Amino acid sequence: MPCTDLGVTEAAAQVRAGTLSPVALVEACLERIRAHDARLRAWAYVDEAGARAVARECLAEARAGRLRGPLHGVPVGVKDIFHVAGMPTTAGARPWAHRKPGEDAASVALVRAAGAVILGKTHTTEFAYRDPAPTKNPWKDGHTPGGSSAGSAAAVAARMIPLALGSQTVGSVLRPAAYCGVVGFKGTHGLVPVAGVIPLAWSLDHVGVFTRSVADAALAIGVLASRDLAPAPIRAPRFAIAPALWRRATPEIAAHLQATADAFARAGAGVTEVKLPASFDEIHAAGLAVMEAEAAAYHERDFGVHAGEYGPEMRKLIESGLKQTATAYVRANRARLAFREEMTPILAAHDALLSPTAPAPAPDLSTTGDGSLCAPWSYAGVPAISLPSGQGASGLPLAIQLVQGPGASARLLGAAAWCESQLAFSKAPVL
Repeated sequence: MPCTDLGVTEAAAQVRAGTLSPVALVEACLERIRAHDARLRAWAYVDEAGARAVARECLAEARAGRLRGPLHGVPVGVKDIFHVAGMPTTAGARPWAHRKPGEDAASVALVRAAGAVILGKTHTTEFAYRDPAPTKNPWKDGHTPGGSSAGSAAAVAARMIPLALGSQTVGSVLRPAAYCGVVGFKGTHGLVPVAGVIPLAWSLDHVGVFTRSVADAALAIGVLASRDLAPAPIRAPRFAIAPALWRRATPEIAAHLQATADAFARAGAGVTEVKLPASFDEIHAAGLAVMEAEAAAYHERDFGVHAGEYGPEMRKLIESGLKQTATAYVRANRARLAFREEMTPILAAHDALLSPTAPAPAPDLSTTGDGSLCAPWSYAGVPAISLPSGQGASGLPLAIQLVQGPGASARLLGAAAWCESQLAFSKAPVL
């Protein structure tokens, strides 16, 4: 098996055992990027010289029995709204094209301290919103990898790296993970520090990870959260399903979810139908209002100078936010927090809420797709994970989404590990 097929856990274990050289792993990843990124365009910036230098350091340290941490020698890609010292941070936007920070974002510093080798910056939609990035879906030409963490999802799916950092404000980790057939995880709001990440809406922004297994996601998010988040073992999980969510999906996705739920039930899981609280009816409007106001507050100064250089979707978001009243912003925040409070006991009574990650497989490149099934959990600030679960009639990946209540990341990862063992989906795109 090529070393680029190794996940985070396997690669780190082989580096520790001395059977895999970090130098060889980094070179293999760089070779894969050179071979395929001209078509996929997952990368905004690749630091070949810097990655090779760190890999050599990691090799020498491993041979001497000195490991920096659980990610020692593991190559990582970083979404281009995260600051990485010495690398450009463009946020996919022309006004920021020449900015180069002097220090790492907090999350980048954490993975670097754990031994990761930062390969470079992955493409993002402009300022992590809706204006598409140049990245293409590795599974099928002409289709989006999703957004906003487009490059991170595509790079992990294409076996260019085993781990990438992304961010989610609406659906920017889970939806790209679903479209690209990889695992995407984001924890409770505030679990991972966001310092040094260009905000879209600070009340809603989450740092998340892309991997190819639940175990890898748990390892990575544990490093980022500075705590052990190993999946809690679950033998007979209890899943909630909400028809109101399933009705938003296409017939193909709804049928896939039903077949998946039936298979889980045959394997011993409990599957119970639940009704979403009345506050669900307001959550999308409330989340959008918060995002508009906070995006406008952050961008107001730059927007006054560079408005014409912003993409149409981002420009519309900021303009709406600049018109918003303080009372509307407060009402919106109260509405989303009410939804979180009302959902928490429903989620706590089950090991996870099971739903589609996206209403349909990846659409064409004119859009980044529909994030409406991920958005409520971003707005509520609760942990959620997307797992690849099959292929649709088009050949594009299908996915399921699992959700838990605030502070229950380990429980959610345990439920996800059980689901992963039942799904047994291991296909990769043919490049």
